[in-house]
Amino acid sequence: MKSQSTRSSRSKVAIKHRNTRKRAGSEDAEVRPPAAIADMEPTVRQLLKQLGEHPDRNGLRETPKRVAKALTYLTQGYHQDIDTLLNHALFPIQYDEMVIVKDIDFYSLCEHHLLPFFGKCHVGYIPRKHVVGLSKVPRIVDMFSRRLQVQERLTVQIAHTIQEKLNPHGVGVVMEARHLCMSMRGVGKQNTVAVTSEMLGVFRKQQQTRDEFLKLIRHRSVDPD
Repeated sequence: MKSQSTRSSRSKVAIKHRNTRKRAGSEDAEVRPPAAIADMEPTVRQLLKQLGEHPDRNGLRETPKRVAKALTYLTQGYHQDIDTLLNHALFPIQYDEMVIVKDIDFYSLCEHHLLPFFGKCHVGYIPRKHVVGLSKVPRIVDMFSRRLQVQERLTVQIAHTIQEKLNPHGVGVVMEARHLCMSMRGVGKQNTVAVTSEMLGVFRKQQQTRDEFLKLIRHRSVDPD
């Protein structure tokens, strides 16, 4: 790997992830409901009764099915395999500068209350012999986000998976999120943001590398349009 001074003097790759419209229009186009989804519906129906509702009234008749499908979609990461997801999209390249994919939107469910937490994820790594297809980084984030999670573990899982599959010189992951379990209930703080990070390899060992990464993800580029 090149020296810190050489690496810092060269240009960096910083790519801002932009959301695109889903093909086929709706989230259901991506859902692969397991056979057990039908078993979830009576549970949701019973929960509605325990909350004091009437599951047979207009507006709630299809709710058990909708909730079962929504939970299946929001937790589909349990049924995804990282090697299938990457699909051999590792490319040999002579490049040892920092690669950053930042502002990746993510949504997850807190395992303590099953309430959403959501925000931005920033991922950086320094390749050793391979780079990964850029679209795969958000997919890795999605795979681990679509499980019952805590933000700290989610951050670690993303970083360690990239480190294991790419074997780069180092990986840095920073996540910023708002937690509805904190804003809708409990302390009721509306504007609180939780920030977590995981630094591996040179991102942990070298202050200059870490500072460079943090500076680049804080920089807000202006959209060309």
